[in-house]
Amino acid sequence: MPDADRLLTPAQVAELLSIAPEEVLALIRAGELRGVRVGAPARWRVEERSVADYLDDQRELSRRHALWRQSNVASMPELWGTDPER
Repeated sequence: MPDADRLLTPAQVAELLSIAPEEVLALIRAGELRGVRVGAPARWRVEERSVADYLDDQRELSRRHALWRQSNVASMPELWGTDPER
C-alpha cells in the first residue's frame, strides 16, 4: 500500500494541532477530519491528508475573516477611490 494515506492516532493529530485528543475526536464526529475505526477494540485513526486539508480550510477561513474585518473598517474613499468621476 505505498500510495495509501498514512493513518495517525488521535494523540498524534492532537499534538500536531496543539489541541486535546478529545477535541480531535469531536472534529472526527463533526466531519471536519476524516477518520476510520480500525482494530479490535476499534480505535480511531485519522488520514494524514485530512489533517492537511483541515489546516488549509482553517487558513482560508481565517483569511476570509480578516478580509471581512478589514472591509468593515475601511473608509469610503478606500473602498470607492477618491476620483470624483466614479
